[in-house]
Amino acid sequence: MNADVQALLKELEDAATHLGRPHDLRSKSMFGGLMVWFGEKPCAWLSVQGLALRLSAEDQLTLLALEGAARFRHRPDEPPSREYILVPAGLRRDTARFAAWLELSGRAPAPPKKRPRPKARPR
Repeated sequence: MNADVQALLKELEDAATHLGRPHDLRSKSMFGGLMVWFGEKPCAWLSVQGLALRLSAEDQLTLLALEGAARFRHRPDEPPSREYILVPAGLRRDTARFAAWLELSGRAPAPPKKRPRPKARPR
């Protein structure tokens, strides 16, 4: 795991500990980054781009109003995420404030389940 991503995970772990819920945080390497769950819900994406929290539409607007916040993009040529917002470094390093945002992420509605594609029938 990249040292920058490890540092981001540490900031997230500090926030979860501040909430008294470090046991509710788990992560898994995926697609060149780190997907993080909080209370069994997807809550964050960590990559070399930074730490992006999954938030409700209302909370996204509030976070996007802060300087340095932006919609996450998996790659520069992809559209911006509809759910994940990059958290400014100053906010991440303020553990109490960041913990409040982690709590909001944990309360965001679960993403809709994708319907499985029908299997192609042999001809």
